Amino acid sequence: MERRKFLKNSGLSTAAIIASPLVTSCKETTVETESSTPVLKNIHPVVIATWDVPNATNKAWEVLNKEGNSLDAVEQGVMIEEADVTNQSVGNGGRPDRDGNVTLDACIMDKDSNCGAVVYIENIVHPVSVARKVMEDTPHVMLAGKGAEKFAIEKGFEKENLLTEKSKEEWLEWKKTSQYQPIINIENHDTIGMLAIDKNGDLSGACTTSGMAYKMAGRVGDSPIIGAGLFIDNEVGGATATGMGELVVRTVGSFLIVELMRQGKSPQEACEEGVKRIIAKNKNYKDFQIGFIAINKNGETGGYCIHPGFSYRIYSEEGHINQPSTSYLGE
Repeated sequence: MERRKFLKNSGLSTAAIIASPLVTSCKETTVETESSTPVLKNIHPVVIATWDVPNATNKAWEVLNKEGNSLDAVEQGVMIEEADVTNQSVGNGGRPDRDGNVTLDACIMDKDSNCGAVVYIENIVHPVSVARKVMEDTPHVMLAGKGAEKFAIEKGFEKENLLTEKSKEEWLEWKKTSQYQPIINIENHDTIGMLAIDKNGDLSGACTTSGMAYKMAGRVGDSPIIGAGLFIDNEVGGATATGMGELVVRTVGSFLIVELMRQGKSPQEACEEGVKRIIAKNKNYKDFQIGFIAINKNGETGGYCIHPGFSYRIYSEEGHINQPSTSYLGE
């Protein structure tokens, strides 16, 4: 117990200790200018993503390693999962809603707090790229449904049927009972949230999902909501979420974690506090999963969840690892 307290007080959980080569390698040294403003030196790029998505983090790292920016890295990284039909929680091949329609949500946010999102969009494989177009080419932050689809087509995105035969067969089987019960750690996969810091020390993030399987038509979770499923503050850090979106929305979870880091908490400590805020307000917390990951301006990372089984990928100059997250029920 005393060792546990020491680890928490030092801002490092068991997960962070396991990944210590990655964490320590990403710390920045600072020098004081005449105005006493810290200046970051020796920036080391890092990418972190929810769940074990090595192809996605590998793509993002490829961008960063070629001295690309963090915004391109997170977009191209999550696009890998959006196009993967074997991943039934994101993009093409995602599980449909109760009416058999695959509807997607995504958002993206850059170093200057610019952001874009699409919700309840159909027939477009890469909603994260549409979200970026919303951010860069419109005066808006969010487009929804048919309006988002129309905008995507106008921007050159191709219309495709996203309901694969496998997802269709599973949906038809589900309809025999139509019982709605979210599955914890389904396939050890879920919403893909990704955060990156580039060689300039600039942060960006992206989040994309097909939402809960067999959700009510029209349902939108936390993933495309700036401040809930994703938040970036280039002065502090970034955070993203996975799991039961309704609970993350109620605590504005990702914004909360960034603010906790602003107050001095490490990414690990902030993720733990974010999860525990949700637990404190929900007596039935054992019935659902919530996971957060975070990165701060120095490139330090952290993650925490309710149930064991959640993990996150980290790629840095020190290597590429799948990091099992510490959990509230696993303590």
